[in-house]
Amino acid sequence: MTTPLDFEHFIVGDNKDGVVLVTLNRPEKLNAMNRRWFTELRQLMGALDADPESRVAIITGAGRAFSAGGDIESFDELTDIRRARDHLRLVFDSFDSIARSSTVVIAAVNGIAYGGGTELTLACDLAIASSEALFGFKESTHNLIPGFGLVRGPAVIGRTWTQRLAMSAETLDAQTACGIGLVHEVVEAEDLIPRATAIARSIAANGPLAVETAKAFMHRDHRSGIAEVTEATALLFATDDHRSARSAFLHGTEKRFRGT
Repeated sequence: MTTPLDFEHFIVGDNKDGVVLVTLNRPEKLNAMNRRWFTELRQLMGALDADPESRVAIITGAGRAFSAGGDIESFDELTDIRRARDHLRLVFDSFDSIARSSTVVIAAVNGIAYGGGTELTLACDLAIASSEALFGFKESTHNLIPGFGLVRGPAVIGRTWTQRLAMSAETLDAQTACGIGLVHEVVEAEDLIPRATAIARSIAANGPLAVETAKAFMHRDHRSGIAEVTEATALLFATDDHRSARSAFLHGTEKRFRGT
């Protein structure tokens, strides 16, 4: 980029031939997402759009994870529905900022991509994965739903796979993720960034208005359902089962759901 950016949770590389490498940088937390993370993602996308030399961004993760999803330790304050609703609006708006952006965003999924990590993959325009990558919506294990994933998933992987993953919380390996269209290509770990860079450069070399128009057209209906799923997810944050599951996760005890 023409102007260096300083973020706590993201490392933004130099612009090379119109391509910027962005690294999620909370490796000690498996790049888990908290409020600051989402705020910075939205700021990052705004900065990329403001820079005419940045055509394509590649997002990858530091350490062994792309992102393990939401930071469970930060969920304690979300049991109040109003706070949960406010947080979820930030979350969905941050993911949606990728769709709104004129910058093409490629996910280079290097490892664990659970919950929000899978949602971030869905939010990106293109995605390739290391053979070591793992995907899955884990929200139902905390009595929650992958709100953005439920909205975006049907357009990318279809209604049936979205529903299955949201309800089962099962883990998909990279090849299975490729088979359902969540990612477009699987490569060995050492080839991930070089391959993503090659794809990014092929896009950056083309007419910018054509690329921007194609992206805008493909995302023309991307906000349908966001308001409804925000409210549904906020209500789940206030349930006894979510509070119990969160406590069990943090203390390493067995989860017991009672449907309340």
